[in-house]
Amino acid sequence: MARKDALKDIRAVLIKRRDALRTALAGDLSKLNALKEQTAGDVIDAALDSAHNELNSQLAEVESRELASIENALERMRTGTYGLCEHCGERIPSARLHALPYATNCIGCQREMEKEGHAGAAGADWGRLLEPGDDADLTINDLEVDVS
Repeated sequence: MARKDALKDIRAVLIKRRDALRTALAGDLSKLNALKEQTAGDVIDAALDSAHNELNSQLAEVESRELASIENALERMRTGTYGLCEHCGERIPSARLHALPYATNCIGCQREMEKEGHAGAAGADWGRLLEPGDDADLTINDLEVDVS
């Protein structure tokens, strides 16, 4: 399949995913608003509702980031820069674009960024997770996610 045809297929996939995410996010917001209007039952119900709301909020944040990445990819398609690495300017292989249609970096540049502690669009600096010389054992359960 020619690269041009592959890009058309990827564009169709991105548009379907974008529309699905928009629908899901619109549904999540209406559900959250409906939950706010309901009166709480007992303390356990309130705790469960709070946990459910937090989970929905975190999922909506992840979906929002993916939606922004998809919108960026579609805009890059419109401007003719889709499929070019933002870091080095080389073409991103079609296999990578099929696996991650909104990839903005080639594999080499992405690996280099991750080694340096950059997470790309998310901007996380994993190098700052622990202070230098801190010998504490850290597990995934020790991490908190700030979605504000």
